[in-house]
Amino acid sequence: MSSIPPIQTAELLHKYGLRPNKGLGQNFLQDPAILEKIASVAEIQPNDSVLEIGPGLGSLTRHLAAAARAVTAIELDSQLIPVLHEVLAPWPNTRIVEGDILNIPPARLVDSDDYLVVANVPYYITSAIFRHLLEAAPRPRRIVLTIQKEVARRICARPGEMSLLALSVQVYGLPTIAATLPAGAFYPPPKVDSAVIRVDVSARSAIPAELLGNFFHLIKAGFSQKRKTLRNSLSAGLRLSPAEAASLLETGNIDPQRRAETLSMEEWGRLAAIYKK
Repeated sequence: MSSIPPIQTAELLHKYGLRPNKGLGQNFLQDPAILEKIASVAEIQPNDSVLEIGPGLGSLTRHLAAAARAVTAIELDSQLIPVLHEVLAPWPNTRIVEGDILNIPPARLVDSDDYLVVANVPYYITSAIFRHLLEAAPRPRRIVLTIQKEVARRICARPGEMSLLALSVQVYGLPTIAATLPAGAFYPPPKVDSAVIRVDVSARSAIPAELLGNFFHLIKAGFSQKRKTLRNSLSAGLRLSPAEAASLLETGNIDPQRRAETLSMEEWGRLAAIYKK
């Protein structure tokens, strides 16, 4: 077991006259075994640079700092900055930044092109965080996030249950659910089940870089009207006639009566190549 003593969350918040901010989705992870598990899932090497989003009270940050060369923790809530300075004082390899990760390129926060992202993020911005990280240059080598369990399942879906979010993540890497977390691991306990998702980011995207713009354009159109056939959703989303949308699909050897959630990454790639032409 780790020698890092647990943080007494309620006492620390009381000391600073703070309460968890519901508007910012603050549910602080406090179970030492789970914090250690998350750091283990990330497979941090001694020379790694780690970016943590929303460190909260610094509970996870300390476990990351014990394994990494450097940790940058970016926190949106200005009231938590003094707490972080106190908690992380024994860890000189940590740097605290006040700001909104969605407004800052990750490359400005880390000191290496080869970095990891490990975080317990507010669930309501999960999709935005993935998009921000995976469309960044350079992309992180690995992303480990604590998110809502149902969203984690959606991200790891296979053809038949695909979603816009699943494709947007899987085009850049391989997602797996590494652990599920009980509500009691958090303070206050969330009303939804949680999971730790790990995404091993590929050196190259599953869709060639020159087709990514077309790929995202197509999948957004395809999922814009989920209950409709691809012929109808692509017709509306791409401003094509139903006959033109059907022709696009048939050229890619895809039945126009199928729905977006049934297509594989390979099939979307074929469509993107045809659509570009």
